[in-house]
Amino acid sequence: MPAEWEKHEATWLGWPHNVTDWPGKLDTIRWVYGEMVRKISPGEKVRMLVDAKTDQRIATAYLKRAGCDLGRVEFVIHPTNRGWTRDSGPIFVRRGRGSRQETAIVHFHFNAWAKYDDWNKDRRVPNTAAKLLKKRLFDAQYAGRNFVIEGGGVEVNGRGTLLTTEECYLHPTVQVRNPGLGRKEIDETLKTYLGVTNVQWLAAGPVGDDTHGHIDDICRFVDAKTLVLIRETNRKDPNYKPLSENWERIGDLRLENGSKPEVIPLPMPAPLYFEGYRLPASYANFYISNAAVLVPTFNDPQDRVALGILGELFKDRPVVGIHAVDLVLGFGTLHCLTQQQPA
Repeated sequence: MPAEWEKHEATWLGWPHNVTDWPGKLDTIRWVYGEMVRKISPGEKVRMLVDAKTDQRIATAYLKRAGCDLGRVEFVIHPTNRGWTRDSGPIFVRRGRGSRQETAIVHFHFNAWAKYDDWNKDRRVPNTAAKLLKKRLFDAQYAGRNFVIEGGGVEVNGRGTLLTTEECYLHPTVQVRNPGLGRKEIDETLKTYLGVTNVQWLAAGPVGDDTHGHIDDICRFVDAKTLVLIRETNRKDPNYKPLSENWERIGDLRLENGSKPEVIPLPMPAPLYFEGYRLPASYANFYISNAAVLVPTFNDPQDRVALGILGELFKDRPVVGIHAVDLVLGFGTLHCLTQQQPA
């Protein structure tokens, strides 16, 4: 699996239509999508999943008014349950060098984070992508059973190292994706299907994460040997303890060659709530496109701190903020909505 900062052919998105994801905010979310597409499309295609031709016409109208170049947008008609394309969309792998490179798709059998019962349409997205792109489709299995992970649950540096969390994939009773499988079996299967050689486990994610610990809200590679890791400094915040445990573990983390990564702290915004629920607002949920790094912002004083840190780390493309106070009502933001297709 290539690193996210490597050159993309396209970014996959799913046009938002499920009103339960963003109660009372669906129209606002569509304008946020327009801003995302406007920033991504100068550097690569945008492949947009839509339920039907009617949705394509609606999406076209929003994107046109947002100033997007529609010539860079390819609509793919495929009904979806939700729009969290990071988790249900095609996860690409690549082999070879130069003109002999080949990309393929791994099907990881999305099951709505082992939490919801409406996932059947989303699970078929990799099949549609493989057929459309004429790519090989590898069916992830362990001992003859479907093996389930989500794109937001794994983070790679493209050199052999993969990060994930115990909260997400090793919890014995909560949102269990692969019953009966432990660390050894999961490590082995990730190595088989994503071509990694080194699987490293952090502890847990922020309060309010509907996925129960996705790594893309916690710790991200910015290059092959540098990580950003979110840090909560308020000892009274419920996030302080679980995020501190990640910091305790990170000192023992090793890359595929045995070296220690450089680890840079990324702040947390002040708590955000909706109807009494804590939302998983995190600056780590950024997306690296060819043309720009898109960073969620939350009308918070820490916005500029996070943008400044990431701006120093990404020298080869601009770092831009995307307003995500409304997006995070769906329990995810920019990285959760996107899935890169490597060149």
